[in-house]
Amino acid sequence: MVCCLSYHSSYRWSYFSDLEGRSCGQQPHGSQVRTQPWCVIHICSLTEPSNDEEENESQPQNHVDKTKKEDIIYSEYLQLNKILHAQVLESSKHNNPVHDEHLFIITHQAYELWFKQILWELDSVRSIFFHGQIRDERNMLKVISRMNRVNQIMHLLVDQFSILETMTPLDFYDFRHMLMPASGFQSLQFRLLENKIGMPEYLRIPYNRRNYQHCFHGEQLKQLNASKTEPTILNLLQEWLERTPGLEAPGFKFWERLNESIFMNLKQKTSHAQHHPNSEMREDLLAELQSKADTFVALFDEKVHEQMMCKGARRLSYKALQGALMIYFYRDEPRFQVPFQLLNSLMELDTLFSKWRYTHACMVQRMIGCKSGTGGSSGYQYLRSTVSDRYKVFVDLFNLANFLVPRTWIPQLPPIVQRSLAKADCCDSCYCSSADESDTSLDSLSLSCEDSRQARCLPRVIPEHVHVKLTNCSTGEGAGQEIAVKKDP
Repeated sequence: MVCCLSYHSSYRWSYFSDLEGRSCGQQPHGSQVRTQPWCVIHICSLTEPSNDEEENESQPQNHVDKTKKEDIIYSEYLQLNKILHAQVLESSKHNNPVHDEHLFIITHQAYELWFKQILWELDSVRSIFFHGQIRDERNMLKVISRMNRVNQIMHLLVDQFSILETMTPLDFYDFRHMLMPASGFQSLQFRLLENKIGMPEYLRIPYNRRNYQHCFHGEQLKQLNASKTEPTILNLLQEWLERTPGLEAPGFKFWERLNESIFMNLKQKTSHAQHHPNSEMREDLLAELQSKADTFVALFDEKVHEQMMCKGARRLSYKALQGALMIYFYRDEPRFQVPFQLLNSLMELDTLFSKWRYTHACMVQRMIGCKSGTGGSSGYQYLRSTVSDRYKVFVDLFNLANFLVPRTWIPQLPPIVQRSLAKADCCDSCYCSSADESDTSLDSLSLSCEDSRQARCLPRVIPEHVHVKLTNCSTGEGAGQEIAVKKDP
């Protein structure tokens, strides 16, 4: 149906319908619309498709097959012939095929394929850190997106246990004895994952009273040993945190200022608590404040930190811990928002690995109880012992919550530091991409600016020692001065 809204010279309006030419209604003369006369607006409604259109849609579409004989096809691209024929039932070899063994094989093969993808993503993240590309903050998006992908895969792997649990313990018992001495502990890719993330070898629980490496031989053992010599995510994270912008800015020592602020506020709180009228409340408040004071005394004592590292209670260096805490306190600053997300994604990865271990242990207990594993381990007892903080790689990031304080206790950033953290593209020598290095023949650089403060935003992608001269600087401190800029080693 086509309707029109027509404005007449008498400033009255009427609705008309094209159905049988009859009027659908008319506005009373008292209501006037001030507009130009003879202005017509057409409103078209959807109409039913014609019979010809229906016939055209029902006819089969002409399809041109553009595939050539030499072109790759779906099954070849995915190597499906190899994948779909890789399920060889051990029970069939014994002329007694067990139906659920097929599910058992498929599930574990899917795990290994996803482990391979996780290794692929982690290797790319390690490469970005190792080759200095993380110095260019634009690459942080790649790191975050790939770590989030790893975490999504881990969510899937945790949930995948529910599919395997559709197999009853009796169904598993029908073919379990045929699998000895094979064991999930012999998964090379899972051990590579642990090593590349940064699982300390000295904290591993012995497997059958021996080092976990005894399960691997030949080429697998070479790969395992090679992974132990490569930089881990934990090592690379530590180096990155030690270069946290603003950690040791001129005129602002974050760690010293934080120390002063915390103990000054604790002293004030203690003074107020001592005058509390209720004796029981007074004792409780003083005990709580003393506990907090002890926590922060240990935090600001580097020797205590080193002792805790020797025990495995802490994994990050003292300076890296300072950087992580600074990112936590000032996470609202634009330059720290993405780093804060990265730290959270690493904690989520640790959490998901713990969930995976715990879910695996619970499933094993459900399937075999407290029996020994097919590989000779104690089974459930061994798996349950791996669900602890000693297997958390980024435990220091979790423990940062112990040192959180009210926002009013956090030292206020000086304007110069706040400006440097307000823009992620304000290059710091610690964040320059190795791929963006300039010509080594550069001897000097002239900068025209209105304010010498722009000198702090100079791209430090210049040779080892270059003099930068500020010209045409009519205002601001240091106008016309020369600044020596050294490239970060």
